[in-house]
Amino acid sequence: MTKFGVHVKSSQELCYDAAMEAMDDAGISPDRIDAVVVSRGDCATDGERQRLFPSVISSILGREGIPMVQVMAACAGGGAAMWDAVHSGHDTVLVLGVEKLTPGTTAVVTDDLMMAAESVYEQREGLNFPAQNALIAQQYMRRYGVSMGDLSLVALKNHENANLNPKARFYGKKVTLDMIKKSPIICSPLRLFDCSASVDGAAAVIITKEKTDVGIIGSALCADRLPAFESPDMTTWASTRIAAGEAYRQAGISPEDLDCVELHDAFTPVELMSYEDLGLCGKGEAKKLIRKGRTKLNGDIPVNSSGGLKAKGHPVSATGVSQIYEMTKQLRGQAEKRQVDGARIGIAHNVGGAGSTATVHVLRKGG
Repeated sequence: MTKFGVHVKSSQELCYDAAMEAMDDAGISPDRIDAVVVSRGDCATDGERQRLFPSVISSILGREGIPMVQVMAACAGGGAAMWDAVHSGHDTVLVLGVEKLTPGTTAVVTDDLMMAAESVYEQREGLNFPAQNALIAQQYMRRYGVSMGDLSLVALKNHENANLNPKARFYGKKVTLDMIKKSPIICSPLRLFDCSASVDGAAAVIITKEKTDVGIIGSALCADRLPAFESPDMTTWASTRIAAGEAYRQAGISPEDLDCVELHDAFTPVELMSYEDLGLCGKGEAKKLIRKGRTKLNGDIPVNSSGGLKAKGHPVSATGVSQIYEMTKQLRGQAEKRQVDGARIGIAHNVGGAGSTATVHVLRKGG
C-alpha cells in the first residue's frame, strides 16, 4: 500500500509500488499470479485518459495470458474487487485499488464523484454526497438524539489514529477537538472535519487458496436502491445490514466476536450508523459507544485504527483494499503504535454511494 496523500506518480506507478510490496510480503513473483482484479474509477480526475486499465497492469507486471478485470462500484470498488477475487475460483489473485483525485479541481472531483448518484433525481438536482449525507445526518440526529459534539468525537478519534499511521494522509498532524468544532460548515450539520479527505493512493493484496497467517472467512456484497432516497428509512442502510449478516453467517461468528473493525466513514454520521448496522450496538445506541470511548484504540471494540476514510484518506477505488491491508496488519500484530491488543478477528466494511452498495469481509488470524 502506498502512502495516501498527494502524489506526482501516475496511477500505473502507484499500482506498481503497491503490487510489488504485496508480492514481496507474500514471497511470490508475478508468474505465480493467475488472475488480477483491479478497481479504478473513471479517469476524469487524474487526466490520464486511460480506461483499459487491466492491460496496463499486465504490462507493468510483465504478466500476460491470464484473466484481468476492472471493477467499478464507486467508493465500494475496492471491496467489490475483493469480493470478486474471493469468489473467482482462482488459486492466487492480485487485487489492486487505485485512484488519483488531487490533480482535479474541487469542482471536477465533486462532479466526478456525484456520478455515483442517480442521474435524474439526484445528479440533476445537485444532490452531491455532502448534501445527501447531511440530509441523512439531520434525520438520524433528530431521531436518536445525536449531537454535533458526537460527530466531532468520531472525527477526533480517527485523527488520533491516523496520527499513528505512517500511510495516512494526516500522519504526524495533530488535530484537536477545538479545531474540529471550529471548522467551517460544508452542508449543515456537516463541518469540514466531518468529511473524508480526497487523496491519491493505491493498495494491493494477494488472495490465495494456500494456508496463510490471515484468512478471509466471510465475504459478502449487497446492492440496494438508487436513488438512495427510495429507501423507507435513511437512518439505516440495508446493504450494510444484509452484507454483514451474510459475512458473519459464512464465518460462523457474531458481532460480539469482533476484536477490531475498519468501516466506511466517508462522513462522521455514517460511522455512527454503521456501528448499528454492523451489529456493534442496538439502533440508536451508537452515540453511547463514541461518548464512552469504546471504539477508541484502547476501547473494547476499536474502530478505524488506520484513521479511516476521514483521516487516512479516501482514494475511492483503493479504499476497500486498504481496509484489508490495515486489518491484516492488525491480525498479524504489525500495526505498531496503533496495534489492537490480542486482535484475532476483524472486519472490513466498504460502501458505494449513500448505502447503494456495501461489502463486508471477515478476517481471522491463522486463516
